[in-house]
Amino acid sequence: MKASFIRTLLPFFGIISLQLSAQTGATNLADGKHLFIDVHQLEPGKVTYEGVAAAHAKDLAVQEKYGVKFIKFWVDEDKGLVYCLSSASDTAAIRKTHAEAHGLLPAEIYQVTDGQESALTDQKNYFLDIHELGAGKVTAKDVAGAHQKDLAVEQKYGVNFVNYWVDEKKGLVFCLSQAKDSASVVNTHKEAHGLIPVAVLKVKPGQ
Repeated sequence: MKASFIRTLLPFFGIISLQLSAQTGATNLADGKHLFIDVHQLEPGKVTYEGVAAAHAKDLAVQEKYGVKFIKFWVDEDKGLVYCLSSASDTAAIRKTHAEAHGLLPAEIYQVTDGQESALTDQKNYFLDIHELGAGKVTAKDVAGAHQKDLAVEQKYGVNFVNYWVDEKKGLVFCLSQAKDSASVVNTHKEAHGLIPVAVLKVKPGQ
């Protein structure tokens, strides 16, 4: 997406909440629906949170037509990355929604399962870290166990792991946390279970 188009979306920013809602457990989905995380790779340094928030609002205006529900998104402005969490029957419905809403198609879409979401703290910095464990080499049960180990250690490093999402087929795990810096996130994972993420992105959350 061109930078000029992103800038045109700025005015809508004011109505988008920065807060993530706390859940008491894994997401409850309607029959035939699945959770997905889709990834947009835009131009580094030319993506703004405000622009993405406005594009997200356009998704919300169109989503019902395709049976999609966009739940949350995260933006790494420096790297030009946008991650969107949604529920839908399939990936085609997500692509059609994005296409009609604003024309920005994701580079990747992952079908995921989530864990139990923790309450947010006052920490302002959010991080999305990504583990690449190998296709078919991780299960949701495995990740749930590792996540519990993170929770047991996180306070030592001042981290609050909010939730995680697992793509069992592709062996990917996405972890959302609040922390003072990325090193704190890595050190928690390292002590808890030794699984070091391949990337730790500082993101701005929205929904």
